[in-house]
Amino acid sequence: DIGGIVRGKDLYLGNKKKKQNGKKTEREKLEQKLKEIFAKIYEELIKKKAQAKKRYENDTENYYKLREDWWALNRKEVWKAITCHAGQSAQYFRHTCGAGKDRTATNHDCQCANTDVPTYFDYVPQYLR
Repeated sequence: DIGGIVRGKDLYLGNKKKKQNGKKTEREKLEQKLKEIFAKIYEELIKKKAQAKKRYENDTENYYKLREDWWALNRKEVWKAITCHAGQSAQYFRHTCGAGKDRTATNHDCQCANTDVPTYFDYVPQYLR
């Protein structure tokens, strides 16, 4: 899922076979692109916040700590971007918020009335979902 990919914890490694011409696999290309994106975020962040350099000082190879922090801050917006503008036939795991008698329907399959997203399965290990 997208949360696992962003955080570098996705179990799917893609096609491990390199093409005959020696090019990178799709998964390797994706991971390289994510490193480039988070390197730019890191550079901008340390320009603006001195404590950021200390927080991420040993995290500049893959930026896993920064990726975790970024996902924690942006996952709600990513969810909205993916689901709020999806077509009417789109299927989601859960169309309800809450449980039992307090259960309510999602607002157009997008978010709960309190603006939470319907599910946060991105922190459940993939093999348990």
